[in-house]
Amino acid sequence: MSLAADFPQTARPEPTFAAPKLEWGAAIKALRRLLNDKEDTGQVFEIMRALNGTSTRDGYIQLLRTPRGGRLAMEARELAPKLMDDAWLDAFAPVTVGATYRDFIRSENISAEGLAEVSRGKDGEVEIQHPYAWFGRRTRDVHDIWHILSGYHRDALGEACLVAFSYAQTKGLGWALIAAGAALRTRKSAYPYTKAIWQGYQRGKAANWLLGEDYEALLNEPLEAARARLNITPASIYNSIPKEARDSVPAQAA
Repeated sequence: MSLAADFPQTARPEPTFAAPKLEWGAAIKALRRLLNDKEDTGQVFEIMRALNGTSTRDGYIQLLRTPRGGRLAMEARELAPKLMDDAWLDAFAPVTVGATYRDFIRSENISAEGLAEVSRGKDGEVEIQHPYAWFGRRTRDVHDIWHILSGYHRDALGEACLVAFSYAQTKGLGWALIAAGAALRTRKSAYPYTKAIWQGYQRGKAANWLLGEDYEALLNEPLEAARARLNITPASIYNSIPKEARDSVPAQAA
């Protein structure tokens, strides 16, 4: 029996922040910079700050309504330090989500701390001690784990597809804007880039809500078993596009 069912009202905190104003002008300027330089990942977080509105707050409240969400929120564990712990990563058994993640970040020479550093921006608001800020950091830190679960690589097309997948999961308009920008840039290509991005959204919508997962447990699951349990279907259109053609999409998420 879940606490969410026993105490539905206590699991719904009143917002303490006013709904942020959506800054479309700033978001579009940042999107243009991102599309012109797919390595300028700081623009992604500028877009998120401009457009994600109440999506982080809404996600936190949704977490509290899940069977394990109250425990996860109460413990408020930070994922980035765990994901930076080499000894912890080395302990994952082969073919698990954690082992695949470990091999992925090492082969790509990336880290959870690197993504966190880019996200902090000038005001460092993402680091404040508040439940919504914690949930925002959690959403940020699982980005590369979602690469593993979704099967999308870090090429430009893979990032664009994962952005669309992330919009379906988070309802953050920033993700939608980046996905739309990438799709518009590629709509006349000989390859089905736009269809691949649209499929990313459809796959994200069909999958279980990944932000409600206990990631320390999930990382210990065999990858294919985890995908099946979470209803994450194959990225068939993305996989049909030659690897050498996937980086010609002028958009990248992170």
